[in-house]
Amino acid sequence: MKESKILDHITELVEEEQRIYSNEATIEQNKDRLKHIAEQLDQCWDLLRQRRAKLEFAADPSTASMRDVKTVEGYTG
Repeated sequence: MKESKILDHITELVEEEQRIYSNEATIEQNKDRLKHIAEQLDQCWDLLRQRRAKLEFAADPSTASMRDVKTVEGYTG
């Protein structure tokens, strides 16, 4: 996936998240969706970091791959 596509997807997810949060009445009923959005955002940011690290070290960024939620959410910093 190209960087521009990743960034476009991040933008779409953030906009959806903001729409949900902008209406307090919908937050509780969309709790599962918000969790899924947060997980997808973490995956996208992770993929973007992988691509950029590969570029920095003269590797092919197209070899970066989306990691599963469990892996990405398991990072402790």
